[in-house]
Amino acid sequence: MRTILITGPGGTGRTTVAAATALQAARQGTRTLVLSADRTDTLGAVLGVPTGTEPIEAEPNLTAWRPDAAERFREDLTAFQQRATTALDLLGASRLDAEEVTPLPGAEELALLRALRDAATSETYDLLVVDLPPAPQALALLALPEELRRYLRRLLPPERQAARALRPVLGRLAGVPMPAEWLYETAARWDLELAAVEAVVEDRATTVRLVAEPGPAGSDAVRTATTAFALRGLSVDALVASRVLPGATNDTWLAALAAQQRKALDEWRETYDLHEVPHLGHDPRGTADLAALPVPGVNKTPPPVEWPVVDQLADDGVLVWHIPLLGAIREELDLVRRGDELVVTAGQFRRIVPLPSALRRCTVAGAALREGELRIRFAPDPGLWPRTT
Repeated sequence: MRTILITGPGGTGRTTVAAATALQAARQGTRTLVLSADRTDTLGAVLGVPTGTEPIEAEPNLTAWRPDAAERFREDLTAFQQRATTALDLLGASRLDAEEVTPLPGAEELALLRALRDAATSETYDLLVVDLPPAPQALALLALPEELRRYLRRLLPPERQAARALRPVLGRLAGVPMPAEWLYETAARWDLELAAVEAVVEDRATTVRLVAEPGPAGSDAVRTATTAFALRGLSVDALVASRVLPGATNDTWLAALAAQQRKALDEWRETYDLHEVPHLGHDPRGTADLAALPVPGVNKTPPPVEWPVVDQLADDGVLVWHIPLLGAIREELDLVRRGDELVVTAGQFRRIVPLPSALRRCTVAGAALREGELRIRFAPDPGLWPRTT
């Protein structure tokens, strides 16, 4: 299934572009689902059809859905209390009733991730259009499955379950039941759910579509977001310039703003697959307005983002790891080797990535940023590198 993740700076018409993209695909015969995590029904206002906790058909081949974070949060907490009954009794804790539970910050994002996973595995749709939060929040959201799985592996290593036979003995020695069994079972279930979400995000048919209003602030936001998505290995398949003003106008103030937009558009056109969406003169409402917006179509699945390791041992005695980081600034880059992992920082964004197996037997020999690509040189460690006879 093709998945398009739509985000950009706040207040730039992301939801409108998401709805217009989904509508265009649906009218071409593609079974499409558009997802949103907004608490307010912005998606429904744009489509002209109220959306809510259950998927609704906005038009033939077009389904809209705004998952209910509160309901899923209550279900999770209730299930947790049931599994942790023994531990909670030992602590003298009182149960929370489902009716008194309100979702914590971030529950909407988690609900969106689960809906993304469920939609991708349902085989009901051919296209999934996701109206993500503004870019900084969207990046944190998409990073969550990978980071939570890493935390789980560090805090509850699966190999620790080998001591399962000793738990009854430990329980008798301590004089209390040991909750390790349900704890590991819960961690394993979470890991499976997170892995399913991570698989959707990392699938080669998943791409990001940025929406921004042309101008200095939009240019800075687009560059930062492009680098951050590249760091996560996600491909930006198009940049949608929203609310573009006509170039010819008698209004001096509008003419100056239009000129500023044209300058940004000319710069974007050199780097991105740019699509201009004109300002309608009013906020789009309903499918007639959405159909008038020339949003980019759903292209074929682009080639996957690759981080290749190039063997230059014969010429330079090193292996070079090529990491595409379009828009990255040299002064904002930082690298730290930690065992078999590499911590890569680009501005305010950071990712911990495992080293390819060949590079784990090497030491870092240097790095350079060239043509939007980070190239890290690794020299074989004589103590670990296979010897040739």
